[in-house]
Amino acid sequence: MDDLDQIDRSLLRLLQEDGRRTTLDLAGRIGLSPTGTSQRVKRLFRDGLITAVRAVLDPRKVGRGTLVFIEVRLDHTAPHVFDRFAEAVAKAPEVLECHMVVGGFDYLVKARIADMAVFQDFLQRVILPLPGVRETHTFASIADVKPNALLPV
Repeated sequence: MDDLDQIDRSLLRLLQEDGRRTTLDLAGRIGLSPTGTSQRVKRLFRDGLITAVRAVLDPRKVGRGTLVFIEVRLDHTAPHVFDRFAEAVAKAPEVLECHMVVGGFDYLVKARIADMAVFQDFLQRVILPLPGVRETHTFASIADVKPNALLPV
């Protein structure tokens, strides 16, 4: 990150805001030629600073209006249990993110479901059968205060 100059940082900010920006638009905003801009963007992809470009959907409009966070505690902490859990959770389409954490539980799962009426089914069908799950605590989000934040660069 230290070898990024101000132009690279500007490109990263602009592309985080809108990944559909054209090379011409980017070039005009950063003051480089389209060719120079294109080369820099390709380098940012090649060097792994940009890992994907995707659309951000409105969860309510695609039937996933409820966001839940689930603390998961495993029955014991052994590498094979962690591996089996991670493998299984990766297959659940409702799960947006899953983080192994340090603290009072082992994983924090972020999931999107239709609404709280289907939450019990989701918990019983997806979360509780995951390998090694001993205990869960769920928190439903009631407001998106800062969703899809951009990374500071």
